Amino acid sequence: MNPQLRWALSVPLALPLYALLLGLGSISLVWNLIAMLLYPVLPAATGRALGRSVIARAYRFFWAAASVTGMMRIDAGCLDALRDEQGLILVANHPTMLDALLLVARLPRSACIMKADLMRNVFLGAGARLARYICNDSARTMVRLAVADLKNGGQLVIFPEGTRTVTPPLNAFRPGVTLIAKLAQAPIQTVFIDTESPYLAKGWPLWRVPPLPIVFTLRLGQRFAPSHDSDLLLRQIEQYFRHPSEQRAPEAQPACQTPRAPTLS
Repeated sequence: MNPQLRWALSVPLALPLYALLLGLGSISLVWNLIAMLLYPVLPAATGRALGRSVIARAYRFFWAAASVTGMMRIDAGCLDALRDEQGLILVANHPTMLDALLLVARLPRSACIMKADLMRNVFLGAGARLARYICNDSARTMVRLAVADLKNGGQLVIFPEGTRTVTPPLNAFRPGVTLIAKLAQAPIQTVFIDTESPYLAKGWPLWRVPPLPIVFTLRLGQRFAPSHDSDLLLRQIEQYFRHPSEQRAPEAQPACQTPRAPTLS
């Protein structure tokens, strides 16, 4: 089939998806305007709890609507067992731009480490600041704030690849996460994001119509204890992500275990 004709035929099928994305953008914009007003007047602890709760609820609503309309199939229920656990680092692979939304939707206690330009984004910045998300513009400050948040009972969502996967199955891990775990004495819970959809992977534009439905499956992997040798632990976790078929998470339910490496085709 002619590529232009295939694209023309696929657009009507994707209209609900783009309507959902437009709705999410509108909700984000409205909430960020509200968050901008709340940030200077709310105590830090109140703003932190409120900001994270609202973000989690908004994203969870988005995933529910995407599932109901048939645009996406989301299996992320395994994260629910972690939602109330304090002082936990969650480390995941990073196939698409939607990964943080998947995790945060199920983990209302969690904070993300965000790029500086995203903290200035009109759709994200004010809400992220209210929720006390952590900016990565200064490595020392990032580590200090992350450790303090974990010691205060928060959770931290980190993608050690640093950006979406460019060289499947995994980019080389960047340092930081295991140092944070060492300083905060926080365990590291691995999470595998499995999808065969290329939508919003590196180089895939927002407007390009993907194969539908988009399917995401999240699985819990092994949990790693903090180590005094943070560099060695980082290498161990990276190798675990590259070869997860060799290990399982014995404390997780069988349905929440991942028997293979996440793939992106």
